[in-house]
Amino acid sequence: MKYVRKISDYVIAGGIGALVIAGMQGCEKKSDDNAFTEASQVKGAFVVIEQMDNGGYTIVEEYPSATTRVVVRQKDGTERMLSKEEMDRLIAEEAVKIDNGTSSLTEPSMSTGAPGLGSILLSSVAGAMLGSYIGNKLFNNQNYQQQRRTNYKTPQAYSRSNSSFKKARSGGLKSSTRKSGGFFGTKSNSKSKSSFRFGG
Repeated sequence: MKYVRKISDYVIAGGIGALVIAGMQGCEKKSDDNAFTEASQVKGAFVVIEQMDNGGYTIVEEYPSATTRVVVRQKDGTERMLSKEEMDRLIAEEAVKIDNGTSSLTEPSMSTGAPGLGSILLSSVAGAMLGSYIGNKLFNNQNYQQQRRTNYKTPQAYSRSNSSFKKARSGGLKSSTRKSGGFFGTKSNSKSKSSFRFGG
């Protein structure tokens, strides 16, 4: 990407997402451990992913938003927003690994401690939206549920994410979005990998 912008710019563009997370900073409610359930209730998600010293990635922050944006912060401090095409490609590549039994999301023995960008993206609620066509492979996969917890930078970040999406699901964002738009406007997500819809 040619441009590098501050995360605050994306937060402003993300609508009410910043207000949601501000209100949830101190909330540590227990999660129901189901990214796909949470994702199906809101239109978009704002996600900040950070590159770690070992070259892997981790989810720093995540909350509901009017549209989906994923920002990657590199080790050198630069930031870039992933394009729809890049996210589609990363998730499709991770889906192949899941099918082959080589993804750390479903096979803990494959974990190297430095998760790739595709693995981290699919651990996020935004990834659950974009990768809804493989939801049946992960929906009740206990390894996935446990692994996605570890793919957040801190337990607090994981808890805040779940709390904010629960709030949105129960009415915080639901009333301001329509299910006819965004990712879940149809129920034909499983037809092909090329049927991704980007909530932008």
